Amino acid sequence: MTLPVLSQQVERNILLIRGHRVMLDTDLAKLYGVPTKSLNEQVQRNKKRFPSDFMFQLTSEEVERLRSQFATSKIGSGGRRYPPYAFTEQGVAMLSSVLHSERAIQVNIAIMRAFVQLREMISSNKGLARRLNELGKRLSARWSG
Repeated sequence: MTLPVLSQQVERNILLIRGHRVMLDTDLAKLYGVPTKSLNEQVQRNKKRFPSDFMFQLTSEEVERLRSQFATSKIGSGGRRYPPYAFTEQGVAMLSSVLHSERAIQVNIAIMRAFVQLREMISSNKGLARRLNELGKRLSARWSG
């Protein structure tokens, strides 16, 4: 997988859940080239490395919302039996300590870069919104006074 293709896949798979930018275990497993079950087994073996602010399991309501957005199968009906796990940026970084392959290293680098790029874009947009707001106030003051 080439770096630009990998970067695009990573960016598409970053979701906003509970106010956190996360990636789901299924998407991460595909990127790493391992079964989701294997990824989750490694995480369970190293549970102390994944506190709740690094990884959390989705509620059934969150799963239903995602399912309706992305038309995925229902849990227990030929799909998954359990709700997926969501990994925050820190959780993804911690995955590199439990997955030991060259591909995992390359995927983690791409994921970290995507999270940084997303943070920079959000910060830039906030600054732009603030400047537009200030400009609007000045124009309003000028036209009304």
